[in-house]
Amino acid sequence: MERFPVFFSRDRMKKISSSLFNLTSLRIWEKIGKFKRKDSECCAYVKRFIEGRFFSILMISVISVNALCMVLQTNYVIKYQLFLFFEILEVLFMSIYCFEFGIKFYVDPIGYWKNGYNVLDVIIIIILSLPFCLRKLFGRHYPYLNIAEGIQSLQILKLIPYSRGIKTLIKALGQTITTVASVMILLFLLMFIFAILGFCLFGSTDEGDVTNWGNLASAFFTLFSLTTVDGWTSLQYELDKRAFILSRAFTIFFILLGSFVFLSMFVGVMIIHTEDSMKKFEKELENERHMSLIQEKQNILKKQQEDVSKLMRKGTASEFKSFSEMVEGFKKTLRHTDPMVLDDFCTTIPFIDIYLTTLDNQDNTIFKLQGLYYEMVNVLNQMLEDMPVKKHSVSSERSEDYNL
Repeated sequence: MERFPVFFSRDRMKKISSSLFNLTSLRIWEKIGKFKRKDSECCAYVKRFIEGRFFSILMISVISVNALCMVLQTNYVIKYQLFLFFEILEVLFMSIYCFEFGIKFYVDPIGYWKNGYNVLDVIIIIILSLPFCLRKLFGRHYPYLNIAEGIQSLQILKLIPYSRGIKTLIKALGQTITTVASVMILLFLLMFIFAILGFCLFGSTDEGDVTNWGNLASAFFTLFSLTTVDGWTSLQYELDKRAFILSRAFTIFFILLGSFVFLSMFVGVMIIHTEDSMKKFEKELENERHMSLIQEKQNILKKQQEDVSKLMRKGTASEFKSFSEMVEGFKKTLRHTDPMVLDDFCTTIPFIDIYLTTLDNQDNTIFKLQGLYYEMVNVLNQMLEDMPVKKHSVSSERSEDYNL
């Protein structure tokens, strides 16, 4: 048989197929990127509706009412009396959640799946639909139906995307996963060492504590109780009854390492990352306030420019002779509450603050000068009062000399 040429080898075919696949994928993504929606105005309107405050308040209210209904259903009497009412509410809540999914998916079909909270909403919708599917397929007496109904409590997690504070805390938890995992691995290694040591010291002998230290699993559970410092006195009492010499030193040393060192390290890591996330969150809020002020300023300037352009268009057909007269007439129509944007340095808040502080210092200086002036006037007044007395005394002495 003749061999195929080199350009028909398998490696070359793989390279050609991979290159063709890359080219087709690139062309597909280019077409998707160049695609323009014909309903852009409607999409923008729906997006503003989703990002608005009304929609957030509406969804928070619906989720809260749904959680309240779940609490009421835990009472058997209320659930039995209002069974049909709760069934209707479940259908209504499910419809609202599906409507939320539909409009969000309509706004951005591709970017919707890039947000983890949107994926969580889809998972919750699937979980909420499980009891309906199980009732239709297996009836109301299906043994695992209670589990499906209990998992519906996860729908309270739909409140997370509507609270920026909770999202900040979750972000902080996500940032601490690696550090917390390292701490937990160190704690597991410590527990592994002490579990084998405790089994050899207290569980392997004939008079040992088989219940708490008899095997590795029970030793791990006992060490977990010592780590949380929950019921450690009863565990130590069992060891003291069997007269183990090293039991107290073992217990105290492990509690110091497991509880006071590792758990404190865990809490410290969480606090540090939470503080960092809260600082970033506050900085984001400050930047948003600054941007909103800039946007408001731009809107006011735009409105002022539109008003001026209207005045200029009306200037030709008005009774005013010049544009300055028209501006003066416009100033008379302004109210005290009308917003004005001024770019002069004298209108900035720091300058006003410094100017008012300078005026306060001037007032204090003038007050002190007034006090000094009053003292000077008082001294001069006293001097003037003393001068005539001296003249009178001198004149009396002279008259006495003449008489003599």
